[in-house]
Amino acid sequence: MLTNNPFAELALSLPATAMQYFVILMILLVIISTGLDMLHKKNVVYFFRNAKKAKKSAKTELSPGKKTAVILKTVAHDIATTSELGMGKRRLAHVLGMYGTVIFWITSVLLIFNYTDGSVAPSYLTSSWHAGAIMTCIGGYWFWFFLRVDVSAEAHPWYRIITADLFVLALLACATFGLAWSYTQSNNMIGLSYLFLILYIVSNLVLFGGVYWSKFAHMFYKPGAAIQKNLAEADGSRDNLPPPADAPEQFGLGIKREQPKHY
Repeated sequence: MLTNNPFAELALSLPATAMQYFVILMILLVIISTGLDMLHKKNVVYFFRNAKKAKKSAKTELSPGKKTAVILKTVAHDIATTSELGMGKRRLAHVLGMYGTVIFWITSVLLIFNYTDGSVAPSYLTSSWHAGAIMTCIGGYWFWFFLRVDVSAEAHPWYRIITADLFVLALLACATFGLAWSYTQSNNMIGLSYLFLILYIVSNLVLFGGVYWSKFAHMFYKPGAAIQKNLAEADGSRDNLPPPADAPEQFGLGIKREQPKHY
């Protein structure tokens, strides 16, 4: 199964160009929906206004080199490792899901555009596609059943679904149905293979077509917010917030009676 390229098998009954156009359509849906989301929520306007206001209260002028260093450090530390979540299960689940999804998407594009013309895909690429889907499932299901705030801290049942859950559920559906499609296809289970293929296509349409209603666009906003925050700390403007206290308040031993989980 791990060496199976499901897109190559599909290309025997469906033109490779149809799959490629489908990928392009999904990318366009993300761009258009994210743009509409920005217009509706005015996120970009807020960031520019906030940056302009912070520049006026900056205590030091950052050189281009210093700004570049802050941005690179933010990308390498805050964004690439989701350090804002601290050390623990939530961070591990997010890292698994994030890198699994990135690997899953990149290898999907490579397999569809380069190995649906009859050429054999290298085993490391097909293995990476399956590994990315598995990582996404592990991180996503772990988060969904055990680590969500409303489940772990607010005692809501895991099956309670709201609009904000559309992204993670559609993403899990894509990875799960993709793996199921590959498994049934590699084992010549024709009927189930077509069923899981249809479910895989539908879940992709929901994931990429539902950007406007889901938290998908959140992935683009968070890096920008992290960069702006660190630049504000570096130039001393601190987004017009007061500096941290010199001596933190002493809460006593009572705070250690339970693990912090009330977000």
